[in-house]
Amino acid sequence: MNKTLLIFLLGTLATAGQAETTSPGHAHEETSPDTALTAEPPHDSHEEEDHDEHGAHDNHKTADKHGHDEHSDENHDEDEGDDHGGKDHEEEGGHDEGGHEEGGHDEGGHDEGAAATLTGGQMALADIQVKALAPQSVDYSLYAPGEIMSNGYTSFRVSPRVPSVVLRRHVALGSHVKQGQPLVTLFSESVAQAQADYRRAWPEWQRVQKLGPGTVGEQRYISAKADLEAAEATLLAYGLTSEDLKALQTQKTKALGEYTLRAEIDGSVLADDFEQGQRIEAGAPMITLADEKELWVEAHLPADRSLALPEGTRAEVVTPNLRVPAVVSQEAHTIDPVTRTRTVRLLVDNQSHRLHPGQFAEVFFQFSTEKPVLAVPEGALMRGADGDWTVFVEDHPGEFKPIEVELGRSLGLLREISGIATGARVVTEGAFFVASQIAKGGFDPHNH
Repeated sequence: MNKTLLIFLLGTLATAGQAETTSPGHAHEETSPDTALTAEPPHDSHEEEDHDEHGAHDNHKTADKHGHDEHSDENHDEDEGDDHGGKDHEEEGGHDEGGHEEGGHDEGGHDEGAAATLTGGQMALADIQVKALAPQSVDYSLYAPGEIMSNGYTSFRVSPRVPSVVLRRHVALGSHVKQGQPLVTLFSESVAQAQADYRRAWPEWQRVQKLGPGTVGEQRYISAKADLEAAEATLLAYGLTSEDLKALQTQKTKALGEYTLRAEIDGSVLADDFEQGQRIEAGAPMITLADEKELWVEAHLPADRSLALPEGTRAEVVTPNLRVPAVVSQEAHTIDPVTRTRTVRLLVDNQSHRLHPGQFAEVFFQFSTEKPVLAVPEGALMRGADGDWTVFVEDHPGEFKPIEVELGRSLGLLREISGIATGARVVTEGAFFVASQIAKGGFDPHNH
């Protein structure tokens, strides 16, 4: 029973296999029904069927693979086309974008790229002043701190020429004295010896001179004369005057050793640093006299300032309650080692005695440009976005744009400029307001 059932099943399977081999999808596998029923064992038929099924599966896989490869190739071509197109598009877009940026750069490089438009009300409120730029001759001044000093060329320092003791003073600080007026009386042993020598030499010379060289002999005549001249020179060197010598000749002088120092010039006592009874060494300053009718003013300028200030350059000296003219008299060729400044000396007339040595003052040197220049107020200059100096030019009524300029000399409150056309209407007042309006116009809160 089981064997019969097995044979029936095998036959059925063989018939089904023959039908498949004769079908269009498997035309290459030709097997007759008889062979399928008699030639193959049941087990081998089963294996062949499985092999056939696997072959069909492999063929299907091959076909699928071929189709997939074709599809992949097609997709690859399409991708390459897309990539090439995308690349071209990207390059084209990048080129366009670069061109756009370059165009933006060119536009920003021009002055008209940044401008401000103001209404009449805004201009009036900000007090904006516009002036056509034209060459002009400029009178300007240069400031320097200064100090009023006594004129060293007309001042006089009183001091003993030999060690002395102060006996009496005859003037006080601030006194106005006349030439020849007694200042201080001193005592000195050296002066006493010189006075004694003069007292002996004077009568001897008188006798010898009266007798003559023929009587007294040539040698004695010369010796007497030399002794008198030496004694006289010594006393004059010690500070005595011709009047003091005449008093010695009459033998009616005061005690030997006493002598008086007198004023050599008309002036004022600026210092009297001594006390009565004090011993003063030779050369030590006791009294300073100065003629205050003409004083010095020493102005201190930066050492790096290249400025010619020849003799006769005009200036004005200003104190809290006085303004007086002055002229340059000298210029130092060295730099002060302490203040590192350059000293310029001026002369100022002080006939009214309203200026005094030791006062501080402001000095304003007066200049004029040799030829007309383009100049604007310092307040008209503003820093641009790139840090360069600019002025604002009115292109149309109410419309202002920055123009870069080069700075020249400082002319007091004005500054010489170049790089701008003559006749340009420049903002001379209110430039800061215009700059702020341009800055607000160029600010993008979204970073666009």
